[in-house]
Amino acid sequence: MAAQFGRRFYRGAATTAVAAVAVAALSASQAPGAPSPLIAADGDHPSAGSSSPADQGGGISGDSPYYTDLPPLNTPQRPDNSANLPVTGSAEAGIPASVLAAYKKAQDTVAGTDAACRLPWQLLAAIGKVESGQARGGRVDAQGTTLSPILGPALDGNGFALIKDTDNGAYDGDRTHDRAVGPMQFIPSTWATWGQDGNGDGRKDPNNVYDAALAAGRYLCVGDRDLSTATDLDRAVLSYNHSDVYLRTVRSWFTYYNRGTHEVPDGTGVLPTGPTSRTPGPSRPGGGPSSTPSPSPTPSPSKTPKPGGPTKPTKPTTPPDPSPEPSTPGGIGKPPSHTPSPAPTPSQKVTALQNDGTGTLTAAAGEEFAGVVKVRARDGLGKAVAKAKVTFTVVGDADTAFDGGFKAVTLATGADGKVSSPVLRAGEKTGEFTVRASVAGTSVATTFKVTVTARQADAITRTGTAKLTAVAGQTFDDITVAATYKGKAAGKVAVTATVITDGLVPAVNDKGPYCTNDEGDPVRSIELTTAADGSLKLPTFYADGPAGTYKLRLTTEGGATVTIDLTVEERAVTAAS
Repeated sequence: MAAQFGRRFYRGAATTAVAAVAVAALSASQAPGAPSPLIAADGDHPSAGSSSPADQGGGISGDSPYYTDLPPLNTPQRPDNSANLPVTGSAEAGIPASVLAAYKKAQDTVAGTDAACRLPWQLLAAIGKVESGQARGGRVDAQGTTLSPILGPALDGNGFALIKDTDNGAYDGDRTHDRAVGPMQFIPSTWATWGQDGNGDGRKDPNNVYDAALAAGRYLCVGDRDLSTATDLDRAVLSYNHSDVYLRTVRSWFTYYNRGTHEVPDGTGVLPTGPTSRTPGPSRPGGGPSSTPSPSPTPSPSKTPKPGGPTKPTKPTTPPDPSPEPSTPGGIGKPPSHTPSPAPTPSQKVTALQNDGTGTLTAAAGEEFAGVVKVRARDGLGKAVAKAKVTFTVVGDADTAFDGGFKAVTLATGADGKVSSPVLRAGEKTGEFTVRASVAGTSVATTFKVTVTARQADAITRTGTAKLTAVAGQTFDDITVAATYKGKAAGKVAVTATVITDGLVPAVNDKGPYCTNDEGDPVRSIELTTAADGSLKLPTFYADGPAGTYKLRLTTEGGATVTIDLTVEERAVTAAS
């Protein structure tokens, strides 16, 4: 958003004075860098102010305009000591159900992988209000996708950034210039790097409020930001749109939503009335202020760029490593006229990340590891570094993951410089894998080896008691067993069933009962796997060989065994007729 665009609107607005009063009333200031609670006692989140001039362009939406409406002065009051939202309140405090759910889900998802960022959903709501009026009052379908695209004007350099087409029009329908797209107003080139799949449908769609909210959350949490501090929150908002006016507008809605809000049905949210320009697509490249545009139809799935986009992005489209900062304070859009030097951050002081007593990390498939990865961050003088963001990552294609199913989790060191990873749970893939601990924004890292062994059973027993007898040429009754490990059902454990010879060193018997393999060939040794509850029903065994008793031995991964007798009786001889 170009600052002059915001100023132009404010100069022409009749509510300039009221807006200024509202901003002042809703935004208290404090010294830059001073920590503040996520939600202060009165529902306020003090502002540290902007360290960057308002006339620096850039931002995640490529200078696209935004709604300048401010919340009413009679702000709602948040229920004391309650995380639950009030069910009633002013119309302005209502957020459409799907949009609200998307913001909360994004907060929870980011908390699972970057808890140190402390992303509040109210910040996403404030940005969503300013960028798209909460997806045009919640005009989304059951999956959270806008009923029609929300498009900014063509970024042709005429009052906005100049960004030539990067997606071949797949997202914005414009093959000449890019346009900001969706409820959080991502330009296609930015989406190529930061796009997320927030609703788990296998697609990264900027028109979907779940996808867009999660992408915005990860963008706001880049690097070592802690959004519970006023300074970092302001940095995050300014990275979205480098304008002091934009910051004050978002701040006012952030404060308003922190004081209380409620859910309203989709499609019934209050639409902004303040100036903005959301064009209906390439047919109106110039565009004009419009609160209810009619964009061109959503690109068909076949034209929607897959991860990586139609043009090769410079960064991966998988969930981004939170270590790098955006290329400019204004995000991926029009660069600011100059880049202010960021204040030093804790992670920039870290020169070493040391093992802090991590033990041997071994677990059977599907089990939790007994230990966790422990590290300590130190600076060049060997002193502990507090609040350094450390990212723990399971490297490669291992299906081992941290608690909650996350492959990467970011946490902050304590005052002693120490931090431990969440609990690791082994996947089904066995072998030796790597967990990497790295400091955000630096090249400082260290690795740890973890070993996943096959699932085991320490006991296996037959579940039937009847003798297993069959006449030669016939079949035995069903044979069932149950495997356990440390007294609990041992599911998905490998079991080898073999008809063995007698003697001190049993071998596979070439006579006696047999079963068939998947190809239908007769075999006397076969590999099987227990069910999730540890049970196992063996394939049908056929009576064969000379009459007598044969031994069927079952051996599990882990060494548990059970031997079952199979008796073959001679076929009765009948007199010739």
